[in-house]
Amino acid sequence: MVYKAEDTKLKRTVALKFLPPAMTADPVAKERFIQEAQAASALEHPNICNIHEISETEDGQIYIVMAYYEGQTLKERLASGALTIEQAMEYARQMAEGLAEAHEKGIVHRDIKPANIFITAEGIVKILDFGLAKLAGQTKLTKSGTTLGTALFMSPEQTRGEKVNHRTDIWSLGVVIYEMLTGQLPFKGEYEQAIIYSILNESPAPPTGLRTGIPMELERITFKCLEKKASERYQHMDELIVDLR
Repeated sequence: MVYKAEDTKLKRTVALKFLPPAMTADPVAKERFIQEAQAASALEHPNICNIHEISETEDGQIYIVMAYYEGQTLKERLASGALTIEQAMEYARQMAEGLAEAHEKGIVHRDIKPANIFITAEGIVKILDFGLAKLAGQTKLTKSGTTLGTALFMSPEQTRGEKVNHRTDIWSLGVVIYEMLTGQLPFKGEYEQAIIYSILNESPAPPTGLRTGIPMELERITFKCLEKKASERYQHMDELIVDLR
């Protein structure tokens, strides 16, 4: 749950995000989350949502004080269909820039999806929720609607429960790029296991076949992000940024 609030000390509008109690019931997981969120709060980049503070209510509820922005999430924006190709490339570049900064500091997001990408009224991308996906994994919550992870954007290594690194974010960004370009998801299924089967075994339909005007080079970039073997994807966000320019 996210609330718009007023910081009375610093006279600024902020967003308060309360974590579900189930996610912070485990004291060890809670402490790890606080440490990771503190590390993420040190990230200073135009494309990362600033975390001002992590705190706890008297009854033990953890909440994050974040910067407040006017705008909408990419998920809300995509509800009306695919973006223009120019818009998709610009948002992809901004996402990659923000993630490159996090990766440089040793922080992997693990849950890149349109709901975690905010687009300000000025068209600036802000990546949300660093640290929360790792907490969801540590507390062994199922990937249901009540949790942060979503199977549709998970990398093959995530679906197998393997240790992940920055290349998982590259995969998930590839899924987001595909959806921005086509208005469709590359991997589908009626239920979670069907989606996971598709991620592990199926190849997405070429974006150029779903929409006219998509450059072949942009299709190549998207598919390189979506290589099932992490070693065959872009190895660093900087490589992707170069290709998106």
